[in-house]
Amino acid sequence: MNAQITDGRSAGLRERKKQQTRQHISNTATLLFLERGYDSVTIAEIAAAADVAKMTVTNYFPRKEDLVLDLHDIFVETLAQTVREREIGESALAALRRNYLATVAERNAVVGFSGPDFARLITGSSALVARLREFHEERERRLAACLAAETSAGPDEFAPRVAAALLGGIHRALFEETLRRTVAGESNDVIARALTGNVITAFDTLEPSLGDYAVRAQ
Repeated sequence: MNAQITDGRSAGLRERKKQQTRQHISNTATLLFLERGYDSVTIAEIAAAADVAKMTVTNYFPRKEDLVLDLHDIFVETLAQTVREREIGESALAALRRNYLATVAERNAVVGFSGPDFARLITGSSALVARLREFHEERERRLAACLAAETSAGPDEFAPRVAAALLGGIHRALFEETLRRTVAGESNDVIARALTGNVITAFDTLEPSLGDYAVRAQ
């Protein structure tokens, strides 16, 4: 067998095992947090329950909060990615509106569909609320950098930062509304119906100022 093929398969297998270990640790931690509360569970207890070394847990999750909020990379990149992949003739606002409506229809966890127990776990911990705020802020910075690149803005131009703040702000408000309704016990279907109207209202509000901003050229 070709050595390159063998090496490739071995690397792929190692990566799958790493992903499985990471997911196993995250799942174990989440169950413990839901059972006993976020602040009452230690990293050592998570490691013991997952049957791994404490260092293994911290290697995969340097911050305890990320054992719960383990969609960091997807969450912080999603707005910038949506703008980069927008269609010809589509503005950043239109692309983000289309994507948000699609994720609501999917009941996607990235926009806050998490179930009442998990939503209460997040909102009940000041550490998790603070970490989630950092996610929102990092996502906004990445969006600002993307908008600057997509509009060929200079390094000191303010418009991309303002646009990112407005767009990031409505995403944050919609996310928090989803969490609020989830904690209140509303079903995902009820939340999705209400949120669809909120999404339309939020993006319509920005249409006069951002409707023609960062339109993808032919």
